[in-house]
Amino acid sequence: MSVGILALVALVPIALALILMVGMRWPATKAMPVAWLSAVVGAVAVWNLPAAYVAALTVQGLITAIGILIIVFGAILILYTLQYSGGMETIQHGFQNISRDRRIQVLIIGYLFAAFIEGAAGFGTPAALAAPLLLSLGFPPLAAVVMCLVFNSFPVTFGAVGTPVILGMKYLTTLVDAAVLASAPGVNFHSMEMFDKIVGQWSTIMHLPMIYILPLFMLGFMTRFFGQNKSWSEGFAAWKFSLFVSTVFAVPYLFTAWFVGPEFPSLIGGLVGLGLAIVGAKKGFCVPEKIWDFGPSSTWDAEWTGTVSAENSTEFKAHMSQARAWAPYILIGIILVITRIPDLGLKGLLAGVSIPFKNILGFSSVNASIQYLYLPGTIPFALVAILTIFIHKMPSDKAAKAWKEAIAKMKNPTIALFFSVALVSIFRGSGIADAALNPHNYLSMPLALADAVSGLAGQTWPMFASFVGGLGSFITGSNTVSDLLFAEFQWGVASSLNMSHQIIVSAQAVGGAMGNMICIHNIVAGCAVVGLSGMEGAILKRTVWPFLLYGLIVGVVASLMTFVFLPHLF
Repeated sequence: MSVGILALVALVPIALALILMVGMRWPATKAMPVAWLSAVVGAVAVWNLPAAYVAALTVQGLITAIGILIIVFGAILILYTLQYSGGMETIQHGFQNISRDRRIQVLIIGYLFAAFIEGAAGFGTPAALAAPLLLSLGFPPLAAVVMCLVFNSFPVTFGAVGTPVILGMKYLTTLVDAAVLASAPGVNFHSMEMFDKIVGQWSTIMHLPMIYILPLFMLGFMTRFFGQNKSWSEGFAAWKFSLFVSTVFAVPYLFTAWFVGPEFPSLIGGLVGLGLAIVGAKKGFCVPEKIWDFGPSSTWDAEWTGTVSAENSTEFKAHMSQARAWAPYILIGIILVITRIPDLGLKGLLAGVSIPFKNILGFSSVNASIQYLYLPGTIPFALVAILTIFIHKMPSDKAAKAWKEAIAKMKNPTIALFFSVALVSIFRGSGIADAALNPHNYLSMPLALADAVSGLAGQTWPMFASFVGGLGSFITGSNTVSDLLFAEFQWGVASSLNMSHQIIVSAQAVGGAMGNMICIHNIVAGCAVVGLSGMEGAILKRTVWPFLLYGLIVGVVASLMTFVFLPHLF
């Protein structure tokens, strides 16, 4: 069967998910089971995979989804714990001394705070932490989750201490070693470690325009679609502070990537930028004179709100010191850093503790595990939630209420994630190199899609390479997994078209990052933590536009690097 036909079959589950959630406004709890079922039919009827093997892949997906749900639960638990302890209202009170302007708040929390958390933890953690914080400050839930999903893009290439580059590119090791031995033209690396560093360096160049464009675009987007006056210009009026924030993030971000490596650009950029931005906002540096707000909640559209209410009063009371109120977030940041840096020893210790599921339904190639201590939902989220009971001196009845409400919020995301991650597992496992399981030796579903697109693109491939990375994240919910899926494919396309491997693979790494704003996993998780379960389509409809803008700009930069600047470098 031709790659084109395979690609069309592989496209069906994705198209169904989009049509049902965006076009027909189905909740993910209904749309994703249908999409999963279509993937099952395609896998059995077209790929001719044994039904038992597809069932095993589904079970594998369910187990993987449990890990994601642990993260979601931990984030929701932190939110409710802080709400019932009085810590969240104290933080709200403190932000009035920084700025009451929603444009300033979203840049500090949704952009810089989330970038730091992404650099430390990844795994969808930033939106899970930042969106509830914005919600508690008075943002409409829909605005909070959209802004956090979109801003969680350029930091993601270097998320979780560089995991998408360091781990995501591991299957290229043999190809990189062969290129070094052959001393092929354009090879300016002598090891896999150096190749990873170059990919990180060139990724920052592709991200750089959007580090400046995206925040300003999203401020206008926020005031246009969530403001009383429906005005783009009200968001653009904060352009000075937006450029300031982009600069204080971009300088340490680029410096770290170019002179240190891919482990810390987002973490350092977010941390340094956060400190400078808070100081600047307090001093009124580049801050607009006129404060902008969403207006009273009585004027909000019905779809903006969910089951978790936002505070709308402009006055908040401090129930404790700001240091005590922020202590849980500070602890989360510290614990994430010390448990994610391999040299400190805790990463290996925590990651080594897991519940393994081997040979699922008798298939040796289908395995899964739950690293329950390494997942941020356990350590630090749940751990810090428990510590907060003592730090904030919470009465036992309020602590119990926080846990009870967090558990109650898990029903809808559990259904949606079980089926969406099971679909991902079938997608990834469909290309197994086993004649008994894959009798026609077909490409996996994602690779069939990518191969069909590359065949149509030809020499214009640099314009489209990042969208393949975005497709990988959309399907799998992970930049790292997108790179694992498509890095070898991107290398092969670069070889066949006689293009730079570094540039095309870097575009893949950037695309995997920008795909986080549209991936179903993150959207479902984001909806869950702000009480918007069932509104996944409304969010996807809004995040797809910045995703397309991002891909267009990255495509232009990658094309210029390939056809204009590269010939002068070698």
